[in-house]
Amino acid sequence: MQAPISKGRLWAGRIITGLIVAFLIFDSAAKFALPKPVADTFVHLGIPVSHAIPLGTLCLFCVALYAIPQTAMLGAVLLTGYFGGAVATHWRVEDPLLTHALFPVYFGGLAWLGIYLREPRLSALLPVRK
Repeated sequence: MQAPISKGRLWAGRIITGLIVAFLIFDSAAKFALPKPVADTFVHLGIPVSHAIPLGTLCLFCVALYAIPQTAMLGAVLLTGYFGGAVATHWRVEDPLLTHALFPVYFGGLAWLGIYLREPRLSALLPVRK
């Protein structure tokens, strides 16, 4: 049996999820538009600028799965992999740890928190004990 989730917890999860989705849509749009700061970042990271559109498309695909309640867990798993690649890329070029290399970890944690707060099955799988 799963305990019901309060309205406050459900809405907190939805708001966190919405913020993650909005940020990642903006991030994907930046990869499609490729303004100079984004292109410069690709060069800094050693990623060919020609990879911007495929990376933006991959991100949008993962975000779409994450945003749909029935596929949200699969989307979160795929986003975790996407964020892991970002961490490795920033780590490789020796970007600052707390502000650059771990930034995707913060977003991954928030993505999972959003699901955890609104999905009783995940709460039952990973209970927080008092």
